[in-house]
Amino acid sequence: MPAKDEGNTLKRFGVNVRARRAAMELSQEGLAEKADLDRTYIGGIERGERNLTLISARRVAKALKTTVSELCEGIDR
Repeated sequence: MPAKDEGNTLKRFGVNVRARRAAMELSQEGLAEKADLDRTYIGGIERGERNLTLISARRVAKALKTTVSELCEGIDR
């Protein structure tokens, strides 16, 4: 289980992913397909349960037509 700060980081990243996905009117399944990841993995990211790799973060960002740095906005607060 991640430490509290790490958990908050993962949750904030997940919130950013979910907001961007919703703004694009994409389902989790649609995002998963575009990112070549499993839908349940996307759900875990959005709930802050997954400590994804940099490669997976890049796939998600590319699928959302953004950057990893934009998806990381606010995670250090």
